[in-house]
Amino acid sequence: MNERQLKQLRRLAHPRRPIVTVGTAGLNDAVIKELEQALTDHELLKVRVRCDDRAERDNVIEELTRRTRSTLVQRIGHVAVLYRPDAKLPRILLPDA
Repeated sequence: MNERQLKQLRRLAHPRRPIVTVGTAGLNDAVIKELEQALTDHELLKVRVRCDDRAERDNVIEELTRRTRSTLVQRIGHVAVLYRPDAKLPRILLPDA
């Protein structure tokens, strides 16, 4: 993704509230399943990761993006913005490069 596309996604994500929360119990299959469904429904969403350790939080976000095949658009504090377009009918149209 180029900077123009990321900027568009950040702008669209700004007013949204986190849909999925990864709690202190950490990442498990139920959270991944919920995130998969949310990405299918919304394409662009915020995820709140409740970890005090920054390195652990970074690892959880990296694992989320890897397991859901999504793109990390932005991360601010405990909140990450993830994007995965619908393969058949994308609802968010991004500008070309």
